[in-house]
Amino acid sequence: MSPLSQRTTPLAQRFRNLPLSGAILAPLAALILLFLVSSFASEYFLNTRNLSNVLRQVSYTGIIAIGMTFVIIAGGIDLSVGSMVALVGVVVLYVLNTITDPFQAVILAMLAALVGGALLGLFNGLLVTRGRIAAFVVTLATMSIFRSLALYFTDAAEVSTRNPLFQGVGGGFVLGLPIPVWTFFALAVVSHVLLFHTAYGRHVCAVGANAQVARYSGIRVEWVVLSTFLIAGVCVGLSAIMLTSRLNSVSPSDAGYFFELDAIAAVVIGGTALSGGRGTVWGTVIGALILGIINNMLNLTGVSPYLQGLVKGAVILLAVLLQYKRAP
Repeated sequence: MSPLSQRTTPLAQRFRNLPLSGAILAPLAALILLFLVSSFASEYFLNTRNLSNVLRQVSYTGIIAIGMTFVIIAGGIDLSVGSMVALVGVVVLYVLNTITDPFQAVILAMLAALVGGALLGLFNGLLVTRGRIAAFVVTLATMSIFRSLALYFTDAAEVSTRNPLFQGVGGGFVLGLPIPVWTFFALAVVSHVLLFHTAYGRHVCAVGANAQVARYSGIRVEWVVLSTFLIAGVCVGLSAIMLTSRLNSVSPSDAGYFFELDAIAAVVIGGTALSGGRGTVWGTVIGALILGIINNMLNLTGVSPYLQGLVKGAVILLAVLLQYKRAP
């Protein structure tokens, strides 16, 4: 279906595109079941502090996963986001340590993170759209490039800051919840509106479903693909702010390690098709929460850390198999 004709989409089709459609009901049911099982499996799971920590940990990769949702729906993928977190985190701390005024340093460091993430995402997007290189190849290469730059600029040493205000950005609480959690859900609301209630969101889905048909319909396909990588970069910058602020430091070798896999896993578990064309932001939020609860329960029940990757991989495979079974 042409994206231009979606304005006259029948009511039934509109209902299928709602966030609580069949694509999201399965992961939502899985989340509820997992929550109930976890509450019985460990007496510490329902502890307020434990739940707060789970939400905080989920928010770092969840913010990135929201940006990844746009990229994957448009038919792409970004493997560089984890390395991007490390590089942007290094930039943030360098800005903090360069400017003497604490308040100005925090404002400029946050701005540098968002702009830096956007520029790195733009770099990926230009290579994909202008260079005509597959997104998988581009981001596999930049994953190595960004991590190497972060290690080079720091001599592979941890970078920290003594700015008295910065830790409050990612370490503070509002109404009993960590600021990163509020940021995560606020970003989800904005992204949902952008994806489901704007022409841009319809264009992203159209490009992912069939780029050639979208081009014939008058959609600027290259610009749409480029913009999704830009969005992903901004989300990485936001996550880097929250992560480095929480720790007040960054380790270029460890920061963002495997974030790309967790982000992609959250998107897939949430029902977004890896082939592109369909997906929901709230599904990604649910997928991130599922992963967070699984990680937490494996730790609480004493499962060997060497087997935790096996469990996570099995969950991802199951989510993909269910996607194929639901596909028409």
